[in-house]
Amino acid sequence: MDFTILITIVVLAFAFDLINGFHDAANSIATVVSTKVLTPFQAVLWAAAFNWLAYLVFELNIVDTIAKIVDTSAITLMVILAGILAAIIWNLLTWYLGIPSSSSHTLVGGFAGAAIAFTGWDVVHAGKIAVIAAFIFLAPLLGMFMSYMLSIALLWISRKGNPFRLEKRFKGFQLLSSALFSLGHGGNDAQKVMGIIAAALMVYFNGAHEVPHWAQIEMVNGKVHDIPHWIVLGCYSAIAMGTLIGGWRIVKTMGSKITKLTPFDGVAAEGAGALLLFGTEAFGIPVSTTHTITGAIMGTGLTRRVTAVRWGVTINLLYAWILTIPVSMLLAAGLYYLLSAVTGIS
Repeated sequence: MDFTILITIVVLAFAFDLINGFHDAANSIATVVSTKVLTPFQAVLWAAAFNWLAYLVFELNIVDTIAKIVDTSAITLMVILAGILAAIIWNLLTWYLGIPSSSSHTLVGGFAGAAIAFTGWDVVHAGKIAVIAAFIFLAPLLGMFMSYMLSIALLWISRKGNPFRLEKRFKGFQLLSSALFSLGHGGNDAQKVMGIIAAALMVYFNGAHEVPHWAQIEMVNGKVHDIPHWIVLGCYSAIAMGTLIGGWRIVKTMGSKITKLTPFDGVAAEGAGALLLFGTEAFGIPVSTTHTITGAIMGTGLTRRVTAVRWGVTINLLYAWILTIPVSMLLAAGLYYLLSAVTGIS
């Protein structure tokens, strides 16, 4: 029965990455599509290629953080199953409503909520969750500040340029900035579900004398150093497919509702977002690409005037962001109790 639950978790984890494609992968192509630098299909392929490249560039810092949100030696596969189900339900709801909420935080909330329902607060590493929760506010603020400063710097550098030529140049630069943001997205978001699958494997094989090759998690100095390649291939493929299938609701919100974007804005927003993602990935902090790019888009809009940003839209987004972790925790806890009662397995 435990092996069946493990397989179910893996399948649902890939499904979550598919839904993550609806949500977060769209963030890396929203600006490049809205400015018509690339067609939607071209942009999806562009983003997917650099998502994949991230595996060769970044260490598995985010995988390690997610896998250790709770003490894997003190939880069960049913806990992980309830957490991933809660995350999927919340993501589908916010996708249907066109709200670019954070897949990162719903995954963290779901994982923690089910663990708390199983054995109490002691099993949760509260310090890790506190840092992740703090970046609900820090990521958009830092993204806004960095994008605003980068916009000012680019405006000063190009102050004497021909507007028509600058437009063409920034369209070219936006390919680079979009690639960098997609690279950062792969190094951050694609690793989150890898962390959940890694945690499930560690729970299932905890105490086993011999672990099969397909399930071996390599640890170096207490940190996740390497994971099976099938996990990486599955996660990246699912995110790319999700973007292709259903990302356009979020593209519309990110690319046009917050502020009107130009290729210049796209370069500034994506460039700032990429820098922030690279920095947080280096410290193993799983931030939301949604929050990051939203703040960055607001920052470049502020260089024109404060009213260029549609603050009503951003306030509605903020409500969803704040609610994500607590709602996901409650939902996961409820699902854990329900699944345990129905199956008799804790």
